[in-house]
Amino acid sequence: MTKQIPVLVTGGAGFVGRHLVKTLLERGTKRIWIIDDLSTGRLPREWLSDSWKRDTEETLDIYRKNEQEITFVKEDALSFFYAQAKGTHPLKLPDFGDVFHLASIVGGRALIEGDPILIATDLGIDAVFFLWLTRRPKKVGRVLYASSSASYPVKLQGKDGALALQEKHLDFNSGYVGVPDLTYGWSKLTGEFLSKLAHEKYGMHIACVRPFSGYGEDQDLAYPTPSIALRVARGDDPIEVWGTGKQGRDFVHIDDCVDAFFAILDKVNDGSGINIGTGVATSFISLIEQMLKVEGRKALIKPLVDKPIGVETRYADTAALFKRVGWKPKISLQEGLKRVLAGAHERLNGNDLPFKIS
Repeated sequence: MTKQIPVLVTGGAGFVGRHLVKTLLERGTKRIWIIDDLSTGRLPREWLSDSWKRDTEETLDIYRKNEQEITFVKEDALSFFYAQAKGTHPLKLPDFGDVFHLASIVGGRALIEGDPILIATDLGIDAVFFLWLTRRPKKVGRVLYASSSASYPVKLQGKDGALALQEKHLDFNSGYVGVPDLTYGWSKLTGEFLSKLAHEKYGMHIACVRPFSGYGEDQDLAYPTPSIALRVARGDDPIEVWGTGKQGRDFVHIDDCVDAFFAILDKVNDGSGINIGTGVATSFISLIEQMLKVEGRKALIKPLVDKPIGVETRYADTAALFKRVGWKPKISLQEGLKRVLAGAHERLNGNDLPFKIS
């Protein structure tokens, strides 16, 4: 097998991780390591085609196809990286080129609001990851930290005065940061501060990305876009939507999100964060109407005002992404919704994971 310094993806078996692994392979990466406890992820053999051959070597599952190799480690990131940082873990890791830190406890709005202390575990995951990282700064090339638009102050996202969120609205050097969106937002805000320290104190090349409302055909149904698509695809009438449906979000397809990771990592090294979005706020009512148009039917929309809805409006200012990074989304919302609806129909036909890497 051709030797190449491997890439590490924490949380690599989850929704974002799977698409990132696919893109890495398409970009010619030869060796990928995945750390994932499968709390929300799926076993690689479920999303790798049969052309990938699996071997088990001690505690590792290794998948090979031609000259490419994926090493899967099923472990909880919190305990794994703490033991690695302390030197007590039996598994010896190789040096890594790029490291993508996606691992976190995350779910839909019901989990974020319903069990915020569980979500706060992300603080521990990030703390031990950065501890491990800074114990071996010369053994890692570049690092991408997956933050979130939830790290922005919620006061900028209300019914009155919601505005396009700019990177400067989250500025550690200003001496003031606003209150983010519950414990998930706090954990991502803290992770960004640790990224800043990793660069300033340990000289690491690190970039933070702040994706807005990422969606895709194989996303968990706890998230609004795929769950709404399933209701539309199966012919529901009325179609239920949480809240009034007037809440606005900046929807960006997962493949665009992942593509932006690489562009940002090439341009940012100081631990600062960059938005990933389209710059357009689309209401959930409009989202449903566009899905119905794709399906060629009409239906009533039924608001569920007793359900968790999050902030009123959240969308990105894209100036830094478009100008500083030089990247723009390629997948229109119409095209993305066609893909999600196609995935919903696959689910209705019995395929609960409409995604495969050939």
